[in-house]
Amino acid sequence: MEKVGICCRSSNARLMWLFVGFLFYLCVGAFVFVELESDVENENQGVFLKRKLQFQSAYPCISDVELEKFIANIVIATNRGVSATKNVTMSEPNWTFGQSIFFAGTLLTTIGYGRVAPLSEAGKGFCLLYAMIGIPLTLIFFTAIVERLMIPTKMFLYFLFRKLGHLYRVFHIQLLHFFIMLVAAVIFIFIIPASIYSALEPTWDFLDSFYYCFISMTTIGLGDYIPGDNQDQKARAVYKLATTVYLFIGLLVMMLLLAILYDIPELNLGFHFYLRSDEEEEERARLRSGGEGGGPKYTKQRDEDPQKQTGGSQMYQPTQEDVAAATGH
Repeated sequence: MEKVGICCRSSNARLMWLFVGFLFYLCVGAFVFVELESDVENENQGVFLKRKLQFQSAYPCISDVELEKFIANIVIATNRGVSATKNVTMSEPNWTFGQSIFFAGTLLTTIGYGRVAPLSEAGKGFCLLYAMIGIPLTLIFFTAIVERLMIPTKMFLYFLFRKLGHLYRVFHIQLLHFFIMLVAAVIFIFIIPASIYSALEPTWDFLDSFYYCFISMTTIGLGDYIPGDNQDQKARAVYKLATTVYLFIGLLVMMLLLAILYDIPELNLGFHFYLRSDEEEEERARLRSGGEGGGPKYTKQRDEDPQKQTGGSQMYQPTQEDVAAATGH
């Protein structure tokens, strides 16, 4: 019981420091956003107030109360996905099949932009039931796909081991492997789609498009940028459907990157805050204390050099279990 208490105190101490660091990081982010955005907000507010006063001076027959009610109705309509410009007409409505596929995709992937949402009572009820069943199903589906994608990924890692194992340690080769996969993901999931969106969206530059890709791939889904929301967008339903396919493929790649990163023990920083990490540290201490009588001392390392005694670095040799896992047999 005393050992368990020591372990709990150690893990709780690390967790407390993590909480303090997280709280500090949260406050720093809030402070930076206040400094960066407050001036822009005040400027936009001043511009809108100036335009409102100009409109009232040009049309004095409209009272301030009536104007406020009209503006409120426009805001409500905009928040519900209905455009108030061009005589409240759009090239395509919000709830075509292609648009609904896009909404269902953002719902199941928990991106949830929030620009278009069910308004009917039946639609809200169905949305709850659909999400409760669909989100776990999507997670299972994604996990199964990523498990199969890990097979060629591990084969590429073993190829790097065979070519570079006699020169570098396992950890360094794993880092190289992760860096190559990360660069490929950034190019094909962020840079190329951002270039396409900046060309298709008339009001987006490359930074806006890259910002949208990042916000979507991290499932933050702020909803300030959504492809195909331009009223004059041609083939809007097809465009939304293609974006939905991109979101699914991109999220699969992001999950694959996380799986590759998790396979590198040295980078699994979260392990230090788990209770079982204290059990491992206690085992290491016991082994060290047990070897003080003159026998060989041994401490478990995350990335041991197979030829530490000779100063060399042995080429990595996959075990039979690794080969079976990589080939799926």
